[in-house]
Amino acid sequence: MRFVLKLVLFLALLIGIVSGVFYQQYQSFIQQTLPIAADQAVHFEVKPGSHIRQVTQQLVEADLLPKTTLLPADYLFLAQARFSKQANKLKAGEYVLEAGMTPADLLTRLASGKTLQYQLGIIEGHTFKELVKAIQEHPHIKQTLSAEDYKNIMPKLGGALGESAEGWFYPDTYNFPRGTTDLEVLKRSHQAMRTYLMQAWEQREPHPLIKTPYQALVLASLVEKETGMSDERPLIARVFLTRLEKNMLLQTDPAVIYGMGEAYEGNIRKKDLTTDTPWNTYTRYGLPPTPIATPSKAAIDAVMHPAETNYLYFVATGTGDGRHFFSESYEQHRKAVAQYLANDKKRQQGTSIQ
Repeated sequence: MRFVLKLVLFLALLIGIVSGVFYQQYQSFIQQTLPIAADQAVHFEVKPGSHIRQVTQQLVEADLLPKTTLLPADYLFLAQARFSKQANKLKAGEYVLEAGMTPADLLTRLASGKTLQYQLGIIEGHTFKELVKAIQEHPHIKQTLSAEDYKNIMPKLGGALGESAEGWFYPDTYNFPRGTTDLEVLKRSHQAMRTYLMQAWEQREPHPLIKTPYQALVLASLVEKETGMSDERPLIARVFLTRLEKNMLLQTDPAVIYGMGEAYEGNIRKKDLTTDTPWNTYTRYGLPPTPIATPSKAAIDAVMHPAETNYLYFVATGTGDGRHFFSESYEQHRKAVAQYLANDKKRQQGTSIQ
């Protein structure tokens, strides 16, 4: 009986010593900072479906846990995860770990879901072909679409079979975590364009010749490619609408260039203006069959709320400032073209333009 009592006392003492050592080691561990240099940050990925033990092993292998003396760092980290009730709350994704973080900070970060975000800019005025190239070259977008998929992408986005993808992606900067797929990026941008286009359409000033949101999208793409000046967009939108009303050819060079495709080498020649394509607005009346680029919010707004003018023509100033001369008559337009040519010649010669 005395032996049993001694054994119990010994075991209690041993447990007390072990508990004391554990507590001391645990307190030291959770108060230390991660071994990350002050001038750097570390990227750490929690893979989908990872268990806390797997994540802990990753941290050990990456040498990202504070150093310990008696008890293993992974054991102490697991204890911290369970004591804090975060062991089952870790979220997959790529995280940034900075100097000064403690194990508790690390667990909070991994359970927050605030993953590292990458960016893709969809640029107004770019074509769908240029958008596809940007997606395919992005190092952090997961590539799942083939060249054939891109040729008929609209059904994957909720559109119709054979529908053109041109113009259907809202220009903006999109943030996303590593591993986001190409299709997911396209879906976000496409939905954003549909949403904005329909909102703008509901608030538009109706025009009898622009009967659908898609026609407005087509016209907005022409406006987008004709000017980068926000104050000129409503003027150019009105010019195109007035020409449509008068059954005049739109005669917009960017549409001709789009229709030329790979044949365009930087300059439009007279024969290009007379060579018919579905997008040649010098040979065909009305709007082109599809947009010719990604229109900006400003270009869409300009089509929905065009300026009130009688202008029928516009031509670049030739000064290199991106602006245009606007004219109500062909005679005024001829003079504006002459001024453009004179200004352009002076600019190329390096002569000051008064």
